[in-house]
Amino acid sequence: MNNHCIYCDMQIVTEVTWRKLIFKSEEAVLCHHCFEKLTLIKGKRCGKCSRSLEKLKAEFITDSVCTDCVRWEVNPNWKDILQQNLSVFEYNEYLKEMLARYKYRGDYELAAAFSKEISACINQLTYDILVPIPLSEERLQERGFNQTIGLAEKAGFAIEDLLIRKHAEKQSKKTRQARMQSTDVFAVSTKEDLTEKHILLIDDIYTTGSTIRHAAKVLKQAGAKSISAFTLARG
Repeated sequence: MNNHCIYCDMQIVTEVTWRKLIFKSEEAVLCHHCFEKLTLIKGKRCGKCSRSLEKLKAEFITDSVCTDCVRWEVNPNWKDILQQNLSVFEYNEYLKEMLARYKYRGDYELAAAFSKEISACINQLTYDILVPIPLSEERLQERGFNQTIGLAEKAGFAIEDLLIRKHAEKQSKKTRQARMQSTDVFAVSTKEDLTEKHILLIDDIYTTGSTIRHAAKVLKQAGAKSISAFTLARG
């Protein structure tokens, strides 16, 4: 059975076996060469943000939590806002280029390249509602689609748009202090009763943790019991 890599278009030759015929396993959409350039997060990771702890010095780790997350948690405005973020890949240069082609050059079908890993990860989590991080109206018009919704839907998950982004300024462009003090980044767009709901946020990249936490905070203020997050990559 032959198909082509969704990224480099190289032919993928799949060996036909009785097991594959009987159980109808999914065909690979990335060739071995492309998949090997992606770096799965393995080994010890931060219990809050999924950052790999393998290369961090001991002084930047406290009880299996990285210094960045410790700083968020010691701030009374942000303590316990986010339960945990779970990421699949490290945000290496290869994945950066793949996501740039997907997000900024409109190659929507590339979302399928990550479906298997997204599905495996999210299916091990417990939640009531899957909520995508929204784009601003300006960004949505530029790109034509929300990349996060694309990732979720290609992996077979239903989402609920419970949030709107109130301005387009990127949190990653701000200083740490400015990110922590930002207000009115998101608003809840629904009158749905969120009381006692366990919400899972989904986004493409976790960089500073600011975007996820600002989204989590307004959902917590709206009555949600807990908020966790899934992101494809940990920057």
